[in-house]
Amino acid sequence: MTLYFIRHGKTAGNLEKRYIGRTNEPLCPLGRSELEKIEYPQARAVVSSPLNRCVETARIIWPDKAPLVCSGLRECDFGAFEGKNYAELNAAPEYQKWIDSGGEMAFPGGEDKKSFSARTVLAFEELAPSLVDETAFVVHGGTIMAILERFVRPKRKFYDYYVENGRGYAVRFDGRTMGITGRI
Repeated sequence: MTLYFIRHGKTAGNLEKRYIGRTNEPLCPLGRSELEKIEYPQARAVVSSPLNRCVETARIIWPDKAPLVCSGLRECDFGAFEGKNYAELNAAPEYQKWIDSGGEMAFPGGEDKKSFSARTVLAFEELAPSLVDETAFVVHGGTIMAILERFVRPKRKFYDYYVENGRGYAVRFDGRTMGITGRI
């Protein structure tokens, strides 16, 4: 079956390059207008993270589809880094430790990559038996990276699947593995 993984449109925090995980901010005007200019594939069903930016993106792209909201697909909890950007964190020793870990260690007071990935992959696996061909997932960049790192063959690393706001991947899913068939 064909699945689509779309990262939500831009928010004010994205424009300022902030770590926006659990913050429930809406799309910014630029984010809305950019989504309206992109041609998206037809979807028979839509699944979304519960955060406003994802639900709003899903409704803009597929206004005739009510998204199924799945809380396990929400973005990583960035803990003490939430809402901050590189310039604000650059001098903090705990930020340098996180950078030096290659993004693997836990954010102070937040999730580590391994736990975050396990949560999002489990949420996807729980949904998988009920998916229909041409299901679109409107989620977060980290969520997309975690799911694709787990299922896509040939295997690549988490950060290799980074995608810009409003963009994503089309994949073929056979129930066990995925193959990327295109970019959106």
